[in-house]
Amino acid sequence: MHRYFTDQRHEALRRRVREFAEREVRPRIAEMEAARTVCHDLSRLIARQGWIGATVHRAYGGMGAGHLAKTLIIEELARVSGAMGAMVQASQLGAAKIIHFGTEEQKKTWLPAIASGDCLPTIAVTEPQSGGHVLGMTGTAVRDGGDYVLNGRKIYVGNSHVGDLHGVVMRTSEGPAGLSAFLVEAGSPGLRVGGQRPAMGLHGFGFGELFFDDCRVPAANLLGREGDGLSVAYSSSVLYGRPNLTAVSLGIHQAVLDETARFCTERERYGKPLSALGNIKIKLGRIQSRLLTARLAAYHAVHLLDQGAPCDAELMNAKLVNVETALESARDAMDIHAACGLFTDRPVERYLRDAHHIFAPAGTSDVQLLRLGELALGTAKGEWSSRLSDLVRKEPAEDGAGGVPESAPAGRHGSVLRERAELRPTG
Repeated sequence: MHRYFTDQRHEALRRRVREFAEREVRPRIAEMEAARTVCHDLSRLIARQGWIGATVHRAYGGMGAGHLAKTLIIEELARVSGAMGAMVQASQLGAAKIIHFGTEEQKKTWLPAIASGDCLPTIAVTEPQSGGHVLGMTGTAVRDGGDYVLNGRKIYVGNSHVGDLHGVVMRTSEGPAGLSAFLVEAGSPGLRVGGQRPAMGLHGFGFGELFFDDCRVPAANLLGREGDGLSVAYSSSVLYGRPNLTAVSLGIHQAVLDETARFCTERERYGKPLSALGNIKIKLGRIQSRLLTARLAAYHAVHLLDQGAPCDAELMNAKLVNVETALESARDAMDIHAACGLFTDRPVERYLRDAHHIFAPAGTSDVQLLRLGELALGTAKGEWSSRLSDLVRKEPAEDGAGGVPESAPAGRHGSVLRERAELRPTG
């Protein structure tokens, strides 16, 4: 089914990512599960493959391969490790703000470093009191000469502990037009990263807190214009956050099916493999059916995005369908494993834990349904996929396009970021 959307380049990319994940990521899973903390060195190793730059234009050292290629990368990593799939999706989400709103100077400065893996970007929007209500944020940015002074606290920042460049949305004035976005380098005076907190799943990935205490940011680091912060947040969430999280769910879902089918073949009941029982086949059939439907929704949505077609509804629906079906299938898998699924020598319990982490970011299922309802009623406030179609449309294919660059220019800040990364402790 998926070959309807993918071509030979896509499938070659899939094989490369899958081979890498099996060789480099799978042997680290037990370590990450035991440590329950951010895996710095593996995050850097993955970034150096060039995959963070999947949608970065080739002119800036990226792959220029589009959103379907990005989905395949995240999916294949998440099939082995939901945590590393989440790490890549969060960084690619962090790149979106620069792709959509960065000046030419900002793009030349940062996108090559992101594409080469020297810079892991994040996006920081959510605050403790306002949650998903972006307009309720109270963190401030006040202009002071050639700088802005930032004060506030951000939570649930994906890659907060490995990020090199934070895209931060703060309030510069009152009202819906009073939000603005800034690029803030890690290590800036007045910026502090909160301590790591153990989470239910996605061990190896971190989503933590950033504290801003009179953090001075050059005015040149303003993304777009003052008042563009809401657009930066919403467009990044709709056009990158939802499809990226869809891809993580899809990879976990595939892992659920693979592991459960293997278990049913190996495990015996009444002198026969568990897979010989009719009720087990039906449960496996439900998992397979859900996965086929989920993959169709995911690939269709990003295929439209690559074409520059209006697809906000498809992106919302893909996130909704993939999250809900992955959770349903993970629960069915736990039923099939019964008591065996409760022990960590089998990964099915990890899949269930990891799948729950994808539910809330970029909008819960109720949020997706609410927005889809508004689209049905004709009361939605415009489509980001239409507004930014020229920036999200896939580049024309060339020989070698869609592959992983052997090397990419490091960008102006590349060497500094590389030195900083080498000094970081490993996870």
